[in-house]
Amino acid sequence: MVSTLSSTTDGDGSQRDSSENNEPSLQEKTFDDSIAVSIPDGDEDTIFSWRKLWAFTGPGFLMSIAYLDPGNIESDLQAGAQAEYRLLWVLLVSHFIGMLLQRMSARLGVVSNKHMAEIAYDYYPVIPRLCLWLMIEVAIVCSDVQEVIGTAIAIYLLSKGRIPLLVGVLITILDTFTFLLIDRYGVRKLELVFVVLISTMMATFGYEFIVMKPDIGEVAKGTVIPWCSGCGKEEITTAISIFGAVIMPHNFYLHSALVKSRKIDRTNEKRIAEANKYFSIESAFALCVSFFINLFVLSVFARGLYQKTNQDVSSMCLAHNDIPDSDVFPNNTELVTVDLYQGGIYLGCQFGFFAMFIWAIGIFAAGQSSTMTGTYTGQPTQILSIICGVVIIAVNIYFITQTVEQYLGSKWYIFVIMTPVTILYLGFITYLTIYCLVACEMIDATVRIPGFDFRRKLKIDAPWIKNKVPRVNEGYA
Repeated sequence: MVSTLSSTTDGDGSQRDSSENNEPSLQEKTFDDSIAVSIPDGDEDTIFSWRKLWAFTGPGFLMSIAYLDPGNIESDLQAGAQAEYRLLWVLLVSHFIGMLLQRMSARLGVVSNKHMAEIAYDYYPVIPRLCLWLMIEVAIVCSDVQEVIGTAIAIYLLSKGRIPLLVGVLITILDTFTFLLIDRYGVRKLELVFVVLISTMMATFGYEFIVMKPDIGEVAKGTVIPWCSGCGKEEITTAISIFGAVIMPHNFYLHSALVKSRKIDRTNEKRIAEANKYFSIESAFALCVSFFINLFVLSVFARGLYQKTNQDVSSMCLAHNDIPDSDVFPNNTELVTVDLYQGGIYLGCQFGFFAMFIWAIGIFAAGQSSTMTGTYTGQPTQILSIICGVVIIAVNIYFITQTVEQYLGSKWYIFVIMTPVTILYLGFITYLTIYCLVACEMIDATVRIPGFDFRRKLKIDAPWIKNKVPRVNEGYA
C-alpha cells in the first residue's frame, strides 16, 4: 500500500513537469481512479451531511484494525488478569493520543496528496531516510509475526486442536492474499470486508463481556481515574505494553495513504477543509469502537482471572474433558498468567465450548484483519506531538535500562557497553527532530548547524504549514 522510498521524480532525477499532461502533479494518487471513491456534490451550506460522511467513511476503519490486532488483545487480557480494572484509563489515554496522531496523518495525506513515506523521501537526506525505512520494516515484520500466530491460534481453537499451528500459519498467509485481492474490485468492497471483521469482534467480545458480567461501576472507575493503587513493576510494565500495542508508527504511514482513496478537489481550500472534517469524525468513531472492544476483553479477564491461581483454573478445567488441552494450566498456587491460547481455554472451562468458540472467532477476525496496517497541522498540535515524543523516548530509555539491569546485571562494564548505543539512539532522534522542526518552520532554515544542510533543493513545499495554500501546476500538493 505504501512505498517507503517512493519517488516523485522521473528516472533521470529531474522533477516532473505537471504541464506535460492534463492533470496537475497534485492529482497523482496511490489509488487508481477506477477504484477511488467520488465525493457527492451539494450540501455546501450545511454544517454536517450524513451523505458526505458516508462517502468519507472507510479509511478510519481500516486504520483502526491496528488497534485490534492479537497483540492488543493479549496485552488487554494480561492487564485484566494482573491489575483488574485499574489500567483501563491507560487504554483510554493511549486511544486518545492515537486519535490525535491519526488525525495528523490523515490531514497530511489530504492536504499534500502524499503519504508519509513520500514526504520523508522529499524532506530527509539518504541516511535518516534509510534508517526510517529499516525501522518501519522491522516494526511491520514484528507486528505481522504476532498477527499471524494469533490467527493460527484461533484456527487451532476453532478446530478443537485438529489443525496444528503450523498449518494454521499457512492458512493465514493464503487468506491474507485472498482478502487483499478484493482491493482490485474497489476500495469500498475492501472497506466492507474490514467493517464486517470489526463487527464480528464487537459481537464476539461483547458477548463474552455480557456473559462474564463484570462490575460496571469498577469498569467506569478504572476508565476515568488515572491511578493504579498498589501497582508494582509488573503492572507498570503491562501498562507500557498496552500503550506500545496501541500506538504503532507504521499505521500512520498507512492512514496518510488511505485517505488518498477519495477524490478531493485539492485546488479548492473548502473541499480540503471538508475532507479533513469528515475524516476526523470517521476516525474518531472508528477508534471509539476499537476502544470498547479492547475494554470488553480487559474487563472479561479482570472479572474472571484477577487474583486467581493456576490451581483454581486447573481444577475447573479438569471437569471439562471436551475442551482441548484442558490441562494447560499447572496445578500450583502461583498467580495465573494467560495468553491468547490459554485465555480461550479458560473461557471454555468456565462457560463451555461455545464460549471458547466465540473467543476464537473474535481472535480470528482480529488476526485476519490486522495484516492491514503522518503530520503536523498547527502549532498547538506540534507542541503536543513534541511533548508526547519526549515522554515516549524517556520511557523507552527507562525500560531499556531496567531490562538490562534485570537480565545482564548492573556491573560497570554493562553500562560501558550500553552507553554508546544510548548515545547513538538519542543522536538519531535529535537528527530527525531537527529536520522535522525545520520542515514545519519552527526553526529557521537559514540557521547554520554543523552537519545539517537545510537549504537543499526540496521537490515540494510544506503545504500543511499554517497559512499556506496548495498551488496548482507548480508541483505542490
